[in-house]
Amino acid sequence: MKRNKGILGIITGICKTLCLLLLVGILCIVPDMHANATVIADGHMDSNLTGTTDERTNLSDPGDSDSGDDLKKMNIANTVTVTYDNGNGNVNGALRILITLTLIALAPTLIICLTSFTRIIIVLHFTRNALNTQTAPPNQVIIGLALFLTFFIMSPVITQIRTEAIEPFDKGIIEQDEALEIAMDPIREFMYGQTQTKDVELFMEISQTEWSGNIDDIPNSVLIPSFMVSELRTAFIIGFMIYIPFIVIDMVVASALMSMGMMMLPPTTVSMPFKILLFVLADGWNLVIGNLVRTFY
Repeated sequence: MKRNKGILGIITGICKTLCLLLLVGILCIVPDMHANATVIADGHMDSNLTGTTDERTNLSDPGDSDSGDDLKKMNIANTVTVTYDNGNGNVNGALRILITLTLIALAPTLIICLTSFTRIIIVLHFTRNALNTQTAPPNQVIIGLALFLTFFIMSPVITQIRTEAIEPFDKGIIEQDEALEIAMDPIREFMYGQTQTKDVELFMEISQTEWSGNIDDIPNSVLIPSFMVSELRTAFIIGFMIYIPFIVIDMVVASALMSMGMMMLPPTTVSMPFKILLFVLADGWNLVIGNLVRTFY
């Protein structure tokens, strides 16, 4: 065994040596490669390179612009620019796309923190767990339903933001800071209407800020967490009320199974069809969703 290992080691060493010699030979055979920079002479590009002066992106030397129009022409690759139209501060299409993509990236956070989405999704989750149907309806259906219900509830707020903030800003009537402040007012009013006073007082006390009871004195850093805590409390209260009739069904089925000596049969297996039957006969989705939406009005 030791002799075999020694022979194997010699063969491995010979292979490594041959590979190293082969690599050195390749490096010696390949001609020298040089990286040439673009050389401009008499208005033409270097003969060793491809392209012409018309394909250059740098049209003039830095610092040669005398006006805003000259500044735009300095680099033809610059497609995202902010244009000022007589001080109105309008932005071009490319920058609007950039802002839109940024808002889309922040949309999930804004929807969860500033709208009715949190309460709706929690109540729907409690409803599915109370029915004990595991993945029916699936998560995609619950999230989609919650999104459209959120859009339905927030439609008046969205309309007010569009008419009072977005349209005047597009027309140049108001500036960006003023548009953001005006757009935030309807959202603040919605959140304040769904927030309990004790939650606001809690965060105002933590932040060591005095509150006179007026909504204008509540900063967003206090109103948003207060609103979310209130939404969680309300959603759990509604979830508890939904659980009560289904718990009664579970208790009745468990008692019946115990009296018949069928202790090895899980009560949830027998009670789930009765839960679904009760939910369908009572038109449960109409009751749950209808009363859930009414809690915001």
